[in-house]
Amino acid sequence: MLEHLTIAELVEQVLADLKRLAYAQNTQLAYRRFYNRVLHYAKLQGVEHYSEAFGQKFFEATYGCQWTELPQPIPKKFRPPVRFLASLTDVQLHGTVVRRRPKNRPYEAPPAFGKALDAFTVECQRRGYSPYGQRTRMGRIRLFLAFLASENVTPDTLTARHVSRYVTTLMNYNPKTVLAILTNLRTFLRFLHDAGFHAQDLSGAVPRVRAGRYERLPSVWPADTVQRLLNAVDRGNPTGKRDYAILLLAARLGMRVGDIKALTLSALHWESKTITWVQQKTGRAIEYPLLDDVGWAIIDYLKYGRPATTSPVLFVRHYAPFEPFGSHANLHHIITRYVRRAGISVPAGHHGMHALRHTLASTLLERETPLPVIAEILGHLSTQSTQVYLAVNREGLERCALDPEEVFAYGDE
Repeated sequence: MLEHLTIAELVEQVLADLKRLAYAQNTQLAYRRFYNRVLHYAKLQGVEHYSEAFGQKFFEATYGCQWTELPQPIPKKFRPPVRFLASLTDVQLHGTVVRRRPKNRPYEAPPAFGKALDAFTVECQRRGYSPYGQRTRMGRIRLFLAFLASENVTPDTLTARHVSRYVTTLMNYNPKTVLAILTNLRTFLRFLHDAGFHAQDLSGAVPRVRAGRYERLPSVWPADTVQRLLNAVDRGNPTGKRDYAILLLAARLGMRVGDIKALTLSALHWESKTITWVQQKTGRAIEYPLLDDVGWAIIDYLKYGRPATTSPVLFVRHYAPFEPFGSHANLHHIITRYVRRAGISVPAGHHGMHALRHTLASTLLERETPLPVIAEILGHLSTQSTQVYLAVNREGLERCALDPEEVFAYGDE
C-alpha cells in the first residue's frame, strides 16, 4: 500500500515501473504527458494525494463524462486515459502496474435456447472435440440461434420451415463453408431431439449440399519464392530472429500457426534433436526432427533475441510485458511484412502463414514423397486431407494423363 505517496511521487513510481517492465519509450512518454495534466489539475484543486474519487473528478472535468458510465466496450478514445488513471491506482494499492487484458463480452444465448446450448457444449466436450473444434462448432450454431431469435422462435415452436428459411440466408457463403455449417446444424438438431429439447428430429430437414472436396485449391508458392521470403528477414535484430524461426517452422516442418504459438521450451529436445508437442487441432502427439537450419535459428533467437521473460512459451511478443501471442493471433502480420519487403507478388488470399505449410506439402509431392508420409509430416489424421495437394501437382497429374488417341484406338480394336 503506497497511499502515503503524494500524487507527484506516485506518478514517478508508475513511470519507474513502466521503465522496469520495458514499456516502449513512446508509451512512457504518453503516460508522462497525461500525468503532467493530472498534476496541473491537482495543483489547481489543492489535492496532494491520489484517490479514485479524484481520478473520476479529473476525468469528468477533462472529458465531460464519468468513466464509470462509459459504454462497454470502452470507446477507443477513452481507453488510454482510463488505463493511465488505473495505473495510478494499481501502483498505489499493489506496488506495480497491472496489465489488463480487454475481455470479450461473454456470449449470451437466446434465453429459450440457453439450457439446450449448455447441454450441447457438454456433449461436444464428451465427444472429445478439441477446444478449437468446439469454438468452431459453437460459432456456427450461434449463427442459427441468432436467426431463430430474430424470428422469435423457441425450441417448442421450431419447425422444418424455420430450418429451410435459415438455410436460404447462407446463399452467398462459399459452398464448403455452407457444407460445414449445415453439417454442424444437422448434429445440433439431432441432439435437440435425442436430449429431449424437441419432440421431433429435424436433422432431416437440413438439405444435403454438394461441395467439391478440392473446390478451393491450397495456396502454393514456387520454392524459390519461399527462399526469397526467408532472405528478406533481417536477422540482425531480436524481432527478426524470432520471425525467422517462426517462418522456418512453417516452411520446413509444416507446423500450423496454433502449434507454433503454443510451442514451449520443454518441447525442444536438443540431445535427440527432436521437437515434440500435441497438435491443437487434432489432439495428436507429434514428434519432428529438429532440422539443422531450424535448430540454429531457434538457438539464435534464444541466445540473442528472446526478451527476458518467465513465460514457458518459446515465442513471445517483443513489447512489454513480453507475453505469448494471443489465442486469436494468426501471425498474418509477420509473413505480410516480409512478403512486402521481398517484393513478392502473390494472389489475394495466398499470403497467410498457411501458404508455407501448403507449399511444403506440394514440394514433397513433387519429389514423389508418398501421401502417407506427407500426411504424417503435416499431422493429418488420414491421407484424405492430403490428397488435395494432388490437384496442385500439375507435373504429377500430367504423368497420369491418358492419351485420347490411344484410348480411341483401343476402343476400335
